[in-house]
Amino acid sequence: MGVAVKKPEWLKKRISYGKIDKTEKLLRGLELNTVCEGAQCPNINECFGHKITTFMILGNICTRGCRFCAVQKGIAQKLDPNEPMNVAKASKALGLRHVVITSVTRDDLPDGGAEHYFKTVKAIKKLNPSVTIELLIPDLKGNWEALKRILDAKPDILNHNLETVASLYKTVRPQAQYERSLELLRKAKEIDSKIYTKSGIMVGLGEKVQEVNALMDDLRTVKCDIITIGQYLRPSEEHLEVVKYVHPNDFEAYKTTALQKGFKYASAEVFVRSSYNAVAAMDNMFEA
Repeated sequence: MGVAVKKPEWLKKRISYGKIDKTEKLLRGLELNTVCEGAQCPNINECFGHKITTFMILGNICTRGCRFCAVQKGIAQKLDPNEPMNVAKASKALGLRHVVITSVTRDDLPDGGAEHYFKTVKAIKKLNPSVTIELLIPDLKGNWEALKRILDAKPDILNHNLETVASLYKTVRPQAQYERSLELLRKAKEIDSKIYTKSGIMVGLGEKVQEVNALMDDLRTVKCDIITIGQYLRPSEEHLEVVKYVHPNDFEAYKTTALQKGFKYASAEVFVRSSYNAVAAMDNMFEA
């Protein structure tokens, strides 16, 4: 165990917006989970206060043990058949115009939860035909038929996070594969050339700038449209330690590099998370 890195001044998040209790009450009433809560997102007060959330389907227990993630690990739950429609009801009640849905990884399911994703998107479109939909999906263990089933529902953005650079996968994501995740993004474009694809990473885990730049090149090779880059924050002492707190100027440099490499939209800041302010990226896509 190394010496803990002291948190810098810029990492102190002081601003909170609005009351979050109404959003929490609605979600609890429909028995819904959010990644905002499950992953201990630092932006939760801001987003909940503005009635913004990222729904987490397929339960709240993940079958993988990634060493950066706060989501509970263990034996997964049975699927809730009411969840797709409840997500649709919540998105309508919150007045969302861009709905973001993610999930725990369900390696116990033959299709990784693809059919549940399909039903959820269809339910949202039925109740809220004007909204745009973004999915942040796991790697499905390389099941491209399952990926096709998800894309058959016609989401607007398909997001799959690389999370970190290739050299750190065995440490950070021991049950994932860098090349498999890249292939998922490539396959998504192959299946539906009109869909926007997106990926996100954390920095501060020991990666080198050159590795982040190489990762951007890899994403552009598979025609990824959107990238998000944020600071890794340690959820607990059981998780990986922070190696470095990346300076805001370095985040700005990453954003500049990403846009120079051809990404249609790039968000790189200390508190950026994959689905944070996702509607801004969607608006940018429609304006392009």
